[in-house]
Amino acid sequence: MTAYSTDEAYVTDDERGAGWHLMLGDACERLAEIPGNSIDLSVCSPPFASLYTYSPSLRDLGNCSTRGEFLEHYSFIIREQLRVTKPGRNACIHVQQVATKKAVDGYIGLTDFRGEVIRAFHDAGWIFYGEVTIWKNPQAQSLRTKAHALTFQSKNRDSAGIRPALADYLLIFKKPGDNAVKIPHDVTTGEVTNDDWIEWASPIWYDRNTTADDLGGDGLSPVWTTIRETKTLNERAGREADDERHLCPLQLDFIERCVRLWSNPGETVLTPFAGIGSEVYMAVKLGRRGTGIELKASYWQAAVNNLRALEAEKEQGALFGADGI
Repeated sequence: MTAYSTDEAYVTDDERGAGWHLMLGDACERLAEIPGNSIDLSVCSPPFASLYTYSPSLRDLGNCSTRGEFLEHYSFIIREQLRVTKPGRNACIHVQQVATKKAVDGYIGLTDFRGEVIRAFHDAGWIFYGEVTIWKNPQAQSLRTKAHALTFQSKNRDSAGIRPALADYLLIFKKPGDNAVKIPHDVTTGEVTNDDWIEWASPIWYDRNTTADDLGGDGLSPVWTTIRETKTLNERAGREADDERHLCPLQLDFIERCVRLWSNPGETVLTPFAGIGSEVYMAVKLGRRGTGIELKASYWQAAVNNLRALEAEKEQGALFGADGI
């Protein structure tokens, strides 16, 4: 059932399926509908406070006029994430440092968005528990973002203006308290093997297509090697003609590792920024339950379609004796 508010552009809706619930609306409000201490893990990639709009709504974090306004807005969601998360359980937050723009900031450089998010979670009561740096391909990032600081032309003209590519980061936060339900990874029954952990415990994860030559001939071990930048759900399904900014879905490999490492089958994974449903999709695919909240109707509908398609895939797999995953 769709509900309309006094905000003319704001609507809410809900769709449910086998093991999933997708909520259309503002996470600041709709998180309040989730019972306290009910979420086993949250995985999300918040807007990067880059002052581009994903939607025209004033509720959209991307529409904040200043970084301080963004962090004040985001803090409501951070505190609600803490409330709904079970004690001793984790939130996995995907961030990147944010580049400044000369037209907006008066200079070209970087701001410490990663550090600001860490401080915001700490101030809300979370424990900063760990982080991973995720390798990004400099040439691919240069082509995608058109950043002058990454181009050959800038290097050749004046190398004082160039910088390395921006990495992604996984920030791991833990809700204070004791974990009541263990997440065992026994060598015979667990989803994460010792060999997996040897690789995944590295503080740097690389794209699986990266070679030893790409890394200066030093080899890949012991680092994560399977975060593929291109392995995402299709963002075009949720794009509208007047979108100012293109949606960048979180990599499925990234989500899969977080879900497998920090939740048990049958537990509930939350994302307050569902987008086209990547986190909920992977949670359900891996035998968990998924709950997602998304503000923009076109993204939310794409997420619903993705989850319905996954249901059909799993039903077909069951029909032919497969596990559907």
